[in-house]
Amino acid sequence: MTAGVVATSILLCLLPIFELRGGIPYAIARGVHPLLACAMCVAANMLVGPLVYGFLATLHRLLSRIRPYRALFERLVERARKRIKPQIDRWGYLGLALFVAIPLPLTGAYTGALGAWVLGMEPRRAWLAIAFGVLIAGVVVTLVVTLGVTALSIFVKPS
Repeated sequence: MTAGVVATSILLCLLPIFELRGGIPYAIARGVHPLLACAMCVAANMLVGPLVYGFLATLHRLLSRIRPYRALFERLVERARKRIKPQIDRWGYLGLALFVAIPLPLTGAYTGALGAWVLGMEPRRAWLAIAFGVLIAGVVVTLVVTLGVTALSIFVKPS
């Protein structure tokens, strides 16, 4: 394992499109032990929640001074809150964790943090839910990659 592999894996985990779905398979494919790949990628991806939350809060505070932005934001957020309120009331932070835990495109720490921020969820509890979801997603991705490689080795004879 080289510093370049570690850095690239962590960078992939910090990018919105890839997150764990890119970082863990990359690390494992480059020879990092699956448990180490999972641990370092999960740790890196857990940073996304607080970073996104802080960025959105700061950016929103700056843009809120602009009347058209403020009007558009309030309209869109109010519509989103009304639409998803029943699910939030029912599932709350557990629902946020489960949403983040599903390792599919458009789910993950970025989308979870954005959703929690837009819905006005309490930041610390939202971050804990996002971190828990990231941990579950990391285990799922690691298992899928590891079991997939094992399953493929049945068909591919080593040289």
